[in-house]
Amino acid sequence: MTFAGFLAYAGALAVAAAIPGPGLTALIARALGSGFRSALAMSLGLVVGDLTYLTATVLGLALVAQAFGEVFLVIKWLGVGYLAYLAWTFWRSGITPENIEARRGKGGLFSAFLSGLTVTLGNPKTMIFYLALTPTLVDLRTITLFDYAVLAGVTVTVLLLVLVPYLALAAKARWLLKTPRALKALNRTAAAFMAGAAAAIAAR
Repeated sequence: MTFAGFLAYAGALAVAAAIPGPGLTALIARALGSGFRSALAMSLGLVVGDLTYLTATVLGLALVAQAFGEVFLVIKWLGVGYLAYLAWTFWRSGITPENIEARRGKGGLFSAFLSGLTVTLGNPKTMIFYLALTPTLVDLRTITLFDYAVLAGVTVTVLLLVLVPYLALAAKARWLLKTPRALKALNRTAAAFMAGAAAAIAAR
């Protein structure tokens, strides 16, 4: 992989991670109810969940790419369609105001970690995102162990850089999730990024 490819992957992942969803909502609720340390442990669980999906996607699609070129092409266009659908969804309605309750989480740091892991693994959109993103940025026919290690490192770094500021500014993030004007701007921005990604994939 090239530096530009890693940079494009990092940018796309950062945008996806910054869009409030089930994982981020649960994380902010944990920060408000149980404090920074517990929420940080939960964020590590979210990161491990993403790494699990990244690994499964890279391994699975690499085998498909090597054995079935036509099937891989179909996967590419399904990814284009999915990103275009996300763009349309976010433009029309997107994220609605979330009710975040500052409840104290049960258990210790390990329990918080497992909560984060469960939230990510239970969210099919995360897997679909990696299925749509990975084939467009990674040449799965020639990916090396080093490339994968760099991808994993980039994933951990980007997710923590996005999630930790949300934890530190949980009160403002809570306000953001409840403000229609802010949510509309966030939805339109997300839609533009998703549409751009779909167009870029289709043009390759």
